[in-house]
Amino acid sequence: MSDAHHGHVVEHPGSKPHVVAHHFNDADHEFDASKQGMWVFMVTEVLMLGGLFVAYAIFRGLYPEMFKAAHAYLSVKMGATNTVVLLTSSLTMAMAVSATQRGERNKALGLLAATVALAGVFLVVKYFEYSHKIHSGLLPGGLFGTEQNAELIKNFPKAPLFFSLYFMMTGIHGLHVVIGMGLILWIMKRTSAKEFGPHFYTPVELVGFYWHFVDLVWIYLFPLLYLVG
Repeated sequence: MSDAHHGHVVEHPGSKPHVVAHHFNDADHEFDASKQGMWVFMVTEVLMLGGLFVAYAIFRGLYPEMFKAAHAYLSVKMGATNTVVLLTSSLTMAMAVSATQRGERNKALGLLAATVALAGVFLVVKYFEYSHKIHSGLLPGGLFGTEQNAELIKNFPKAPLFFSLYFMMTGIHGLHVVIGMGLILWIMKRTSAKEFGPHFYTPVELVGFYWHFVDLVWIYLFPLLYLVG
């Protein structure tokens, strides 16, 4: 059945009826439009983050020796650990989307929960990493602790610039991780309410796109910041 204002109601066994917005012909049309909209949103994200990557490239070219010296103060082990964590979370997210498409609701919930847990591990590692930087005075701009890092600042007066980029780039990425966790929890709530299944899984797949994008950004951040030497 359909309604000019409320859209088309599509019923499927084992799940709640899905209301397709009135301006879409059917669920497939809704999915295609939503997917295209998500890609447009991803482009805006790339444009925003692209400015930081361009700034990184410019200053890396201007102060290559400083970047090499400053990056040694980052923990490659922590960065590598978080890389493995996020790559694993991308796998669990992809498996959750697949499970939803097959109608395996409990399996999807478990995989989504695992994705959120891995995101939490990433943030915990980042917390300890940030705490160490703050305690050591490795801070952006004028907040840089010259007493703890007198040798670095003496040899490379522009060293605070590296940590300005580090905190800004990883901080914005961390914010995206938090947003992603919120979206996945929202998806879990709706999955528990039997709103998704083989015939309707658009929100799950789009959140998956977003999560893979967040992970991809980290794949670039890790070598640029931690392996720059």
